[in-house]
Amino acid sequence: MIGKGKTGNTKLVKQMNREGILYQLRQHPRLSRAELSVRTKLSRPCVSSLVDEMIHEGLIHEVGTGESKGGRKPILLEYNVQAYTVVGAVFEGSELEMAIADMKGELLHHVHTRLEQPVDGDSALEALKTNLDTLLEKSGFGRDRVIGIGVGLPGITQKRSGTVSYAPSTGWMNLPVGKEIEERLGIPVILDNDVNMMTMGEFYGGAGSGVSSLVYMYVGTGIGAGIIIDKQFYRGSKEAAGEIGYMLIGGDRLRRQGEFGVFEKNYSVTGICDKAKAAGLAVDPGRSILRQLVEQADQGSRQAGTLLEDVYVHWASGIANTVSVLDPELLILSGEMVHLSESGLTRIRELLAQWVPVLPDIQLAGLRERAGLLGAVHSVLEAFPSAQPARSSGSAGAD
Repeated sequence: MIGKGKTGNTKLVKQMNREGILYQLRQHPRLSRAELSVRTKLSRPCVSSLVDEMIHEGLIHEVGTGESKGGRKPILLEYNVQAYTVVGAVFEGSELEMAIADMKGELLHHVHTRLEQPVDGDSALEALKTNLDTLLEKSGFGRDRVIGIGVGLPGITQKRSGTVSYAPSTGWMNLPVGKEIEERLGIPVILDNDVNMMTMGEFYGGAGSGVSSLVYMYVGTGIGAGIIIDKQFYRGSKEAAGEIGYMLIGGDRLRRQGEFGVFEKNYSVTGICDKAKAAGLAVDPGRSILRQLVEQADQGSRQAGTLLEDVYVHWASGIANTVSVLDPELLILSGEMVHLSESGLTRIRELLAQWVPVLPDIQLAGLRERAGLLGAVHSVLEAFPSAQPARSSGSAGAD
């Protein structure tokens, strides 16, 4: 159990005991060695030895004295959230968001890059390296103080192995991407699907805080979902759970190798833009397509109104298929869906009420682009909770 120590002499047990001490200091700032001994159920000599070791490493600070209970005043300890640092990165289409954070998961500096199209694996790797250098310069941290980087990628990723089995937007197919990133950057890598990272971010610090089960639905250049059941992330047997972009919703159901799924091909941002152009509507690629359709419909465009209703119906179809299987407590709508007007959200709720027997609470994502970065940072903190990991290959996908 996290937060309680274990007895024994092995390296693994020592690591678990360190994590137990740090967990308690994260949950209860400013504890004495005696209080840590009680909370972790470790002996005082064991706690003192590990605490002294972590003070030397800079993970823990002594921060004054507490109230005496009859003897000497106890020395209070505090977790040093800036002992090391963590980096998060999320790719979405031609956009790359990166941030550097402290060990509490608070984002310190942020960098945004628009990648040249078409995006390929090599240009994506180079952008990661360039932005990491920028973040380190801004923050003043040395590379040796970065415990790892969490990277969110579109497509089907295998977090455990650090491979990408299907990512048509970057051309990464069945490749050990985690290892390549690790070799290029020189730091451990945690790889995951971009929507999974966003889901974790909302779960830790956004609309999903305090919720036991939720589905996070994202519409961008593709369509995907993240699934949390009983506070556990659900990935599926091949780590492809949530790939709702492959639902048979929309037009042509034929999909050639290397193409997007049927649902996302028709009702992602790209698909909706293509439909708008085909209907003779003006489209500004730099603005939300949903907002443009609403504006044009309000100005009397029958084509825009028709397409808008078509989008609502098909988005609601994807939601109905998802919630009728999973029955989540909360559904978070994100990506292009955060631009839904009150009337648009009401229309989707009306459709769902006709189609499914029980509706979850439905909310728009609150963290926007910060969700993926926060999730990427937390994926590293979960993998390396107690110290700077060894700089060696094979860290990618640590679970």
